[in-house]
This record gives sequence, C-alpha cells and structure tokens, in this order.
Amino acid sequence: MATETGSTGAPASQPADVGLRREMGLIGATWASETSIIGSGWLFGALFAAQAAGTAALLGWVIAGVIVVILALVHAELGGMYPVSGGTARFPHFAFGSIAGISFGFFSWLQAVTVAPIECFAVMQYGSYYWHGLYNATSGNVTGLGFVMTIVLMASFTAINFLAIGLFSKVNAGITWWKVAIPVLTIIVLLFKFHPSNFGAGGGFMPFGIKALFAAIPSAGIVFAYLGFEQADQLAGEIKDPQKNLPRAILIAVTIGIIIYVMLQVVFIGAIPHSLISGPLGWAGIPKTNEIAIGPFAGLAGVVGLGWLAILLRLDAFISPFGTGLIYQTSTSRVGYGLGRNRYYPQLFTRVDSRGVPWFSLIIAFLFGLLFLLPFPSWHSLVGLVTSASVLMYAGAPLSLSAFRGQVPEAPRPYRMPGATVMSPLAFIFANLLIYWSGFEVLWKLAIAIVVGYVLIGIFMYFDPQRPPLDWRSAQWLPVYLIGMGIISWQGQFSGASSSDKHPLPPTITGNIPFWWDMVVVAAFSLAIFFWAQATKLKRADMLDLVARQSAQPVDDLPEMPRH
Repeated sequence: MATETGSTGAPASQPADVGLRREMGLIGATWASETSIIGSGWLFGALFAAQAAGTAALLGWVIAGVIVVILALVHAELGGMYPVSGGTARFPHFAFGSIAGISFGFFSWLQAVTVAPIECFAVMQYGSYYWHGLYNATSGNVTGLGFVMTIVLMASFTAINFLAIGLFSKVNAGITWWKVAIPVLTIIVLLFKFHPSNFGAGGGFMPFGIKALFAAIPSAGIVFAYLGFEQADQLAGEIKDPQKNLPRAILIAVTIGIIIYVMLQVVFIGAIPHSLISGPLGWAGIPKTNEIAIGPFAGLAGVVGLGWLAILLRLDAFISPFGTGLIYQTSTSRVGYGLGRNRYYPQLFTRVDSRGVPWFSLIIAFLFGLLFLLPFPSWHSLVGLVTSASVLMYAGAPLSLSAFRGQVPEAPRPYRMPGATVMSPLAFIFANLLIYWSGFEVLWKLAIAIVVGYVLIGIFMYFDPQRPPLDWRSAQWLPVYLIGMGIISWQGQFSGASSSDKHPLPPTITGNIPFWWDMVVVAAFSLAIFFWAQATKLKRADMLDLVARQSAQPVDDLPEMPRH
C-alpha cells in the first residue's frame, strides 16, 4: 500500500489503481487531452459561433478560453496530487463522500459516454459530401444509413481500445500529430484569403447583442470544442511519473487548443465570401444547403478556390472526430473503472484483461453510447446536453480542491494552483455560469438523465456489501445546489433554444430575473453553495478512510471502517 505521512504522524494512504499499467509518457498524456480538444469542434465551431454571435464569436472563444484555463489549473493540481484513472469521478468522492461523489461521478460518466456519438455524427455530416445518403442537409439529421454507419464507427472505437495502453497511446499520438497539423495549415493558408472588411459585415461586431454571445458559448459549440483537457486526469492511472507529467500535459494541451481555436475563428471570419453575410440576416443567413454550412472549413476552402485544401479537410473530417471519439471511448471506460473503484458501479467495471484494459467497462461504454444515438440524431442536438453534463462534472473539481487544501494540507502537490483561495470559488462561479447559459431547455433534459443515474447507482450499491457509507451530512448542500440552479435557469434569461434552428437566437425570453442581474444571482448562489460545501466537507479521518479503501490493497480485503 502506498502511503504518505500525515501531520499527525499516522500514515495516510494514497489511492492506487489495480491492474492498470503506467505506460504513457508526457507526449502521450498531452496528446490524450489534445486529441479530445481538437475534434469535431474545430470542424463546426467557427461557423456555428459566428452564426450565433457574429464577429463577437471571437470574444466568446476568449471568454471560454479563460474559464477553461482556470478549470485546467484546478485539474492540474488534483491530478498531480491523486493520479488515479477516472479522476473527475473520484475526487468529489474523497472530499465529500458517496452522496456527492455519486452525483459528480455520474456527470463524468454521462458526458464521456455521449461524446463518441457526437464525433460519429460529425463524420457522417462531412462524409455526406462524397456519400450523399449519410446526412440530410435539409433536416439537419443523419439518415438511416448514417445511423448504421455511426454504429459501425463506434464499434471500431471499441475494438481499437482493446490494445494495451502503451500501443494505444502510440496510435493516438500519430493521429493527434495529424489533427494538430491540419488546423495549423488551414490557418496559415486562409490568412492569404483574408478580407479585413468582413469583421464589420453581417451587422457589425455584435449584431445579435451580448445576450446572444453568452448563449453561444455553450450552445454553439465553443465550450464543447474545449472539452477534453481533463483527459489526462481520466487516464492518470496509466501515466508514467504522473505527479510531473500530468499537470504539464493538461496545461500544454489547453494552451495549444486555445491558440488554434481563436485563430481558426479569425481566419473563418476573414476568408468567408462577403456575399454570404451581407444579407438582412447577416451571419445567420447562410443557407443550410450551402456547402459551407454542411462542411464549414472544407466548404470554405472550395469556395475560395483552394480545392486541394478542401480535399485534405474532408479527409481530416474523418480523422479528427475519429481520434476524439477513440479517446473518449477510452476515458469512458476509465471513468467507469473509477466508479467501480468507488463501489458505485458493480465490480465487473474494475476487471481488466491481460493488457490492462478494463474490458467490461469498455463494452458498456459502447452499448450505452448507442442509446444516445436514438433521441439525438444530429451534432447540434447533443452538444448542449454534453456541455452541461461536462460543466457539472467540472464544478466538482474546485469544490474538491478547496476541500483537500483543508483536509490534507500536507499532501504532496507537484503542481500547486496559485491563489486557490480566490481561484477555486471563481472557477465554481464560472462553471455555474456556463450551466446557466446552456438554458432551461437543456437543463431539464439533463435532470432526467441524472435521476436515471441515481436510480441505477442506488440499485448497484444496494446489492454491494462493501459499498461506502452514505455521507448525507457532507452532501446536504447538493440538492439545494441542483434544484437551485434549475430554478434560476427557469426564471432566467436563457431558454437554451437549439442553434440549429433557422435563426440561432433564443426566442422571446419570459424569465423574471432581469438580464445582468441573473448572472449576479448565479454568482451569489454559487458562492453560498461553495462555502456551505466547505463547511460540511468530510472530516480528515473520514476522508482518509475513503482514500485507504482505494489504496493498492484490494478493496475487498480492507476491514470495515467506522465513520467519525
């Protein structure tokens, strides 16, 4: 059992993962996060963000980038401190116990399991340029044939994931070098087709107002594009020298991603034909059947006379989403493994094969991913749900970081987030603003998924005699938090209307909380929940008990531990 020495002199256990192999280096860990960031988001994000917010989409990428950097710093400390697989599902468990852990753990699994289908939809939409039966441009949905091919694609993700993590890391690294190189090449080439006058076209810098800008950050795919920086945390149990490599990997991946996405938005705005955005609807007036609307960058390259680049981008439209879907299938299986280690999911989820692959968790990730193909037949219709689930997952990280600072201040922290006293509550506020901007239409659907998750996990834990204690006291703030965010969203200024509608702006808002005041309410509510959670976090001894139950020693061999 790995240990560290506590301030009291008693040994304090370190969590460890049984059966997984540490075969992934710094480059592999960095590319695990980067391949998640550079996925279908780069293929569609610039168009949808511009349609929703005009040229002000640039500001949206910067705002979201700042938020993601702060959240990445939080994850860098947590991952270096406790480098365990499926970390986002396990940190809240250690800090607040099983009740809070179930919620944030299920958010982690839910967002991970839904990303692979999104990436498959992106492949079908771009692939329809050559194979017209895959996607219906008029309805904005994949066809029956596209649905079948999506299943085939997801099955290939699962098959490749049965490779040992060392070999898988090499395959993923090769794909990611390509995925980074192609957007960079696109930026360089389109700079030669740049028209500065486009930045004043389509109704000016912010044609739809600042409210539309905030709504676009979650709904138009901006935040979705940045998702995945935490992948190194999810694979931490398989990273070499994780205390050093993991924080570095997260920060390098985020920096590269933000630079690429901001520059992609710049060149997209600058290179698009002026005639497409000079009509009465401006950026929102690009026809759905236009080749730019179907495949934004490939279509744009074709329109401006760069046929060779269009061919290259349509090839990349398969490789980029494929790489992201592949790594998310990996992370879903590791989050499931982590939930098994938490004893929320059955112990079958922790079973690994001779190559160190959690095979049962991987198969379940494939099967549940298929379920999300049924009610959400397009890229757009899944983005809002996944973004909200992801941000709910991210909200647990600053809560956990602040709790750990109080519970185990002496624990080794290879990376220590500067100004955590201020930055942790600020990160929690930002996460909740992203949830709020997603809109009530998205949140009520997410609430249904959460209820289903509680029921399933409750059944699993009921039949597990080794389940952890139910820590009601340390999660007393949780139902107030979830219900409160729902009420604020219901009474607020963002409906969450799909930006795949003919006009991307939300319909007339009828909320009772005025604009600007609504964000003040979210911030104040977030601070109240944050400090309430810190006041009721697990006591040090109880927190260390939960960590000890996930030490290198098999959980079933540990004695029952009394709660304090």
